[in-house]
Amino acid sequence: MWKIGLNPEGNLRYIDKLLPILRFDPQLQFMKLTILFILSLFGLLFLPAGQMYAQTESGDLSTEQMAVEYERWSAIRDDWPNLNRFKEENLTLGPPREGERRVVFMGNSITQGWSEHYPEYFEGKSYINRGISGQTTPQMLVRFRQDVISLQPGVVVILAGTNDIAGNTGPSTIEMIAGNLFSMAELAKANGIRVILSSVLPVYEYPWRPGQQPAGKIIRLNELIKEFAVEHGIYYLDYFSSVVDENNGMQESLAFDGVHPNREGYMLMSELAEEAIQFILEKNDQ
Repeated sequence: MWKIGLNPEGNLRYIDKLLPILRFDPQLQFMKLTILFILSLFGLLFLPAGQMYAQTESGDLSTEQMAVEYERWSAIRDDWPNLNRFKEENLTLGPPREGERRVVFMGNSITQGWSEHYPEYFEGKSYINRGISGQTTPQMLVRFRQDVISLQPGVVVILAGTNDIAGNTGPSTIEMIAGNLFSMAELAKANGIRVILSSVLPVYEYPWRPGQQPAGKIIRLNELIKEFAVEHGIYYLDYFSSVVDENNGMQESLAFDGVHPNREGYMLMSELAEEAIQFILEKNDQ
């Protein structure tokens, strides 16, 4: 997840330092206002200058560091939803085999980290992890066709929304976040994919974006997700109730930083997810 804060003055100075490197190549002579627009579009303008790049001991930004940061900006500018992340893997995967019960997990770093911290859950199953760290629901909505629908799964498990509340790609209302989740669910259903909509995990404070008071916002978002799921006959997977603490954050024993589950957290989530998946598959067999 990106570290987003509030120190635009420092970042404007950083942009001034970056401009000379752009003039090394005539094709990269972007105007300062264009760069500011790109940064504001993706929420990067508000990255704390001290977190955005590593300075030399003198406080100056080296040419090598500027080049690295520019490459990072370019990657975001050129592929905002990160369609390239799973492009080749999707092509290699191909359509499901006869009798294969394929399940795709769509999400952010919490989904991505599932395969890293508890890989046993995915082993020996046709479970495909399509989580990308830092992503928000509009980014997932853009890549939903490529990373979910085109894989022709029987089930999709959607877990997203916390990065929207953190403001990773700019401000969003709870209704906007819910709308993106609902659109993904509707796209899946229109393509014959059964949907599991997950509750957002509880968070008391985002380490990279303090002061957002996410706890109440997450509770409200989960209420909207549950209401939509009930209304449309979709399985609502309630992780929240099993991992929340007395402050409406995540239980300390289940998370690294109050946001991302540790191995124990993923083990608990796996039990709940598997119960939901098997319920959906068995219901379909009836």
